[in-house]
Amino acid sequence: MRISGLSRLLGLTAALLLGYASLADSQTAQRVRVETTLGNFVIELDPQRSPLTVAAFLEYVNAGHYTDTIFHRVIGNFVVQGGGFDTNNVEKPTRDGVPNESGNGLSNRRGTVGLARTGNPHSGTSQFYVNLADNAALDPQPSRWGYAVFGHVVEGMNVVDDIGAVATGSVGPFDSDAPLQPIVIKKVEVLK
Repeated sequence: MRISGLSRLLGLTAALLLGYASLADSQTAQRVRVETTLGNFVIELDPQRSPLTVAAFLEYVNAGHYTDTIFHRVIGNFVVQGGGFDTNNVEKPTRDGVPNESGNGLSNRRGTVGLARTGNPHSGTSQFYVNLADNAALDPQPSRWGYAVFGHVVEGMNVVDDIGAVATGSVGPFDSDAPLQPIVIKKVEVLK
């Protein structure tokens, strides 16, 4: 009796460990390539620290949402932001906002990628930004939500810097920080 109970316990333990292993495999870092008219860059996503944000971002990637969108906000030495407007400066339809994961321990440092949002902390949808500098002011504070980081650029930061250096001004519905010459995201794809 004791051996058979122990065998069952060991079998159950092994099954649980295998289950956790496959959960960990599904949460391993993935990379996506962002192809733009100024060149390409690669983002490594962090599904362990930002599981909801990464899942939402990948849904947009897999649906082709980012194809022919623009970087509509470029502020030198701060951020480049895109993924929400098409080449005619029309906002693309999105799903509901993602619960804010800014308390995940990731900081808005140079090269990190975050989820853009409005003043509502849970309003982030498809728009993302890349930090051109260390922007700790975007991190959460005890009295307010921050902006959730969900990845970082691992290749092509020079392309992001080139985007951050373009001339900007008032274009279409954008007040002052839009590139005067459109910078188009041709596509975003998951790398195998």
